[in-house]
Amino acid sequence: MNTRKLAIMTMFVAIAVAGSAFVSFPAGIARAYPIQHAVNVLAAIMLGPIPALIIAFMTGLVRILTGTGSLLAFPGGMIGAYLAGVLYQRSGKAAFAAVGEMIGTGIIAPIIAVPYAKILMGTTVTAVFFMPPFLVSSISGAALGVVLAARLQHTQIGKRLEAL
Repeated sequence: MNTRKLAIMTMFVAIAVAGSAFVSFPAGIARAYPIQHAVNVLAAIMLGPIPALIIAFMTGLVRILTGTGSLLAFPGGMIGAYLAGVLYQRSGKAAFAAVGEMIGTGIIAPIIAVPYAKILMGTTVTAVFFMPPFLVSSISGAALGVVLAARLQHTQIGKRLEAL
């Protein structure tokens, strides 16, 4: 990885962490943080699946260390970001990145979150318990990410990001 790409990745982490502190809304048993999912979609489109996965991991880590996130940030953010990147890479369409984020975070992550939450958090709930808030959060954020990506792709900065 080059220095410019690492700097862009760091900025995406900063945007996701700061956005999570200011933009959230209740979603059932949890809070929805759509900025994280928007960043996942943007990173998947602009940088690819591995950088998007790293950005989601680092965002979750910073949020946990600062007390603004839970351990559920790891499976939710990372799976969605990676799947968004893979689907975008294969299709070239931003809508597929959004679908990847929604499926990865909204459907696959809750299934993985059940044993993860039991082992690390001491809770005994089912995937159905996690699915509604994960879906609400990922759908709202993925939609925002697609809109932002469409706007950015027509700017000089967006074109330079895609060239990385």
